[in-house]
Amino acid sequence: MNVRKEIRFRVYVAFTCVCMFGAAIILKAAWIQVKEGPELRELAKEMRTHNKVLPAERGNIYTEDGMLLCSSIPQFDLHVDFSVIKKDTFNRYVDTLASCLSTLFKDASKDQYKKQLVTAFEKKEKYYSLKRNLPYYQYQAVRAFPIFNKGKRIGGLIVDSRIRRINPYGMLAYRTIGLHRENVQNIGLEATFDSVLHGKDGRRLDQKVTGGVWMPVEGSEIESVNGRDVVTTIDVSIQEVAQHALMSVLKQYECLYGTVVIMEVQTGKIRALVNLGRQKDGSYWEDLNYAMFATEPGSTFKLATLAALLNDNYINVEKNVDCEGGAKQFADRVMHDSHHGLGVLTIKKAFAQSSNVGMATLAQKYYGNNPGKFIDNLKRLQLTSKTGIDLSGERKPAIITPGSKHWRATTLPWMATGYGILISPLHTCMLYNALANDGKMMKPYLISAIREYGKDERVFEPQVLLDKIVPDDALDQLKSCVEEVVVSGTGKHIQSSFYTIAGKTGTAQVADKGIRYTDGVYQGSFVGYFPADKPRYTIAVVIRTKPRSTSYYGGTLAAPVFRMISDKIFADGMGHWDEPLDSLSKHGKPALAANLAATSNSYKKLLKTVGKTAYAEIDAAPQTISQLSLDTSKNAYIKSRAIHYGIVPDVKGLSIKDAVYLLENQGLKVWVKGRGTIKGQSLAPGTKINKGQEITLLLS
Repeated sequence: MNVRKEIRFRVYVAFTCVCMFGAAIILKAAWIQVKEGPELRELAKEMRTHNKVLPAERGNIYTEDGMLLCSSIPQFDLHVDFSVIKKDTFNRYVDTLASCLSTLFKDASKDQYKKQLVTAFEKKEKYYSLKRNLPYYQYQAVRAFPIFNKGKRIGGLIVDSRIRRINPYGMLAYRTIGLHRENVQNIGLEATFDSVLHGKDGRRLDQKVTGGVWMPVEGSEIESVNGRDVVTTIDVSIQEVAQHALMSVLKQYECLYGTVVIMEVQTGKIRALVNLGRQKDGSYWEDLNYAMFATEPGSTFKLATLAALLNDNYINVEKNVDCEGGAKQFADRVMHDSHHGLGVLTIKKAFAQSSNVGMATLAQKYYGNNPGKFIDNLKRLQLTSKTGIDLSGERKPAIITPGSKHWRATTLPWMATGYGILISPLHTCMLYNALANDGKMMKPYLISAIREYGKDERVFEPQVLLDKIVPDDALDQLKSCVEEVVVSGTGKHIQSSFYTIAGKTGTAQVADKGIRYTDGVYQGSFVGYFPADKPRYTIAVVIRTKPRSTSYYGGTLAAPVFRMISDKIFADGMGHWDEPLDSLSKHGKPALAANLAATSNSYKKLLKTVGKTAYAEIDAAPQTISQLSLDTSKNAYIKSRAIHYGIVPDVKGLSIKDAVYLLENQGLKVWVKGRGTIKGQSLAPGTKINKGQEITLLLS
């Protein structure tokens, strides 16, 4: 009896445990359903679906004449899922596929490719790496190859695409243009106009189907909005001239860095912005935007001092100032001239000889008891605030003001000569440009338009910062001073027989960023404009020397760079300096030079058809590129462009037929974007050609 009771008890206990365990499972299931269910269902859904980002196509950066400065190009990584390829299909086409791959890539034989493919197929590799970083035309070719042309589910070709940002002109204006990179701080225009260039990414819901393949869910796609294009004022040809000229001097004297700013006088457009810094291996690269660094300007700042004195009607430049042999004491310091022995000179001559003593004497005499008035003049000349250029990273000038803890009895005379004040080369260029522009100060700017689908959405117009830097009579005196510098002063060695130059040399011993005055580092500069009688461009050249260099004067380093640049620009523009070409066409006047180009043969046929004779400078070969020019009497001239084998020719203005003929004969692969005549090309004219290299032609 006791045994039966014990058995019944054990059965009861077991049954109770089973019931309790079952109840626990039910309760747990209910808990999961109520509390954790939504999260788990969402997790399960994510395993079957995911949101795919559809990146917007980033906008391009162009010059005003259509040259492509920065663009996005697609690159492709190709993989193969051999597990989905049927054996009979593989065996039937593997020889042909291997042959196609060998012919396209030329990096392995047909047999080598076949061996690789067979090995991967036998292993049933699901993500076999076929090729990486392919350009679009190679990706398109592979897609058409046997097996792969059957699609992803049957042919097994898996494509991973991404966008690579490129600067077709390499280092040219690199720091100004910048380069967009994921997860890295951007620089230049790429950073400043990121919101314009970026566009808006799209979204799409993908669902995993049988075989583990992701397929778009119909109706789920939100299309991306492509970025807009930015049109910059940079002129590639002027930028290239400025870079080569600066580079030659930097290398010759092993300088630390140099910068060139070129402004269009009447508009304030920046036509070139070069920044070259010396690297550890002795080469130079566009590493920092030195044009916007605030440093002690040295003697080029004397124009601001002279402008203040003339504006306040204190002086006439034909009056005399005593330079006292090139040395004079102010409070507890002695100021020296670089050129000793200067005595009593006219203010104009003292400026031309860059006398520190002369300029400091004038500043101390007229502003010594009221230095705030001198500072007010600098504020009026926009030298105490940023220029507002449309480029990130501009530094604000640093000027000591009366009453501050840094103001000393010697601050004013030293400031008058360009010491104890920090301004950028861009500021200095803006000031001299105002003088060239009959006193009207223009805001420097780099962007002329924002464009969407080829149409200007927003156009940036020239902006006046100050109508007159000084009254008209004072303006004439200032001009005579900067012209005298190149006639008889420190810049006389850069005079030209073909055009006039006005400007000012500057030499400053610097102490910043860990550099002490005792290190013997100097900054040589030349800022001026040309032609002096009808100014077209203002150029600022600033070069920083290596420690204890034997060549450091602005007249030695910077002035020759100015002259090299101005010579080239003037030579390219000879014959149409009186009025801008674009204004000629706007007003219906006969153009002095038609912006057309074709082969010599094409022009001869055209002119013969209309009964016109062309005057050729030389008897151009039929397939050389030629420029057609028209004079004011509408006489036609054919001028040949030189074409050198192995060097990229300038095909701007040509028809597609002529351009393709010339470029393919040079071994280039030609891609075309747009319709019409050629307005830009991705490879810079004059660069060396590598066989098989690609070139994109931009048409409009």
